[in-house]
Amino acid sequence: MERRDCTLVLSGLNLHVTEWGNAQARPVVMLHGIRGYAETFAGVAAALQPDFRVVAFDQRGRGESDWDPAHNYYTDAYVADLEALAQALGLAHFDLLGHSMGGINAIVYAARYPQKVRRLVIEDAGPGAFEASDGATRIRKELATTPDRFASWEAATGFMRALRPTVTEEARQQRLQNMLKPLPQGGFTWRYDHAGIVATRLNPDPTRVVDLEPSIRAIACETLVLRGGRSDYLQPAMVARMRELNPRITDITIPDAGHYVHDDQPALFERAVADFLQRGDTSAPD
Repeated sequence: MERRDCTLVLSGLNLHVTEWGNAQARPVVMLHGIRGYAETFAGVAAALQPDFRVVAFDQRGRGESDWDPAHNYYTDAYVADLEALAQALGLAHFDLLGHSMGGINAIVYAARYPQKVRRLVIEDAGPGAFEASDGATRIRKELATTPDRFASWEAATGFMRALRPTVTEEARQQRLQNMLKPLPQGGFTWRYDHAGIVATRLNPDPTRVVDLEPSIRAIACETLVLRGGRSDYLQPAMVARMRELNPRITDITIPDAGHYVHDDQPALFERAVADFLQRGDTSAPD
């Protein structure tokens, strides 16, 4: 599978972009979650070959992208970054997929730029999940109690195993490889802006916290919501509310998957995404 990496200056920050597949194929942009990174979508990118050009990027403050010195980790900033990416890569019309925080960003972007999004996939995100779910409480607790460094790789592995007990050891190690960096004095620290992201998530500016329901109503494209069957974040009633707000929304529950559906059940996740994006499509790639 062809892979390309580059760094683009978007919204004044250097953001690391990864692409998989033929550059002339149908484009799909993928947005990771709050502590995620572009590489998390390598599996689904491979599953979509040879029909798709998959574009993912380390969102501001994560991976190999710049940290925002102003701790501007709000939806409007992420959406502006995505619009800048689309302009820089010449993506006039593309599919969009987002997980968790990335799903929130994708919903708002699709509502704001309906002419640009062909089809939308939302992985375990929706109105109410960010604010009121057991998963939101869990994520806030995790952020507040996560160490800022580890004495050894083994210590970090133990922490990740406790945090993500249901994923495979291979998936945990991939996460650590993408989320940690060595310290000069020994040990490891996070590759993402833990302090800045924690500050924004735990003590947000209330004027910048987005209400997703108007954006859900405004989505103009076919949309698939993928929920983990044992997710503590997006609840069935929330999915039902999304369908009530917009008849273009359909949903699939992936059994035996938690909030990280693409990690817990990769084969089922990849098949659902591929089937939805390819269904009844006879259009030529942009």
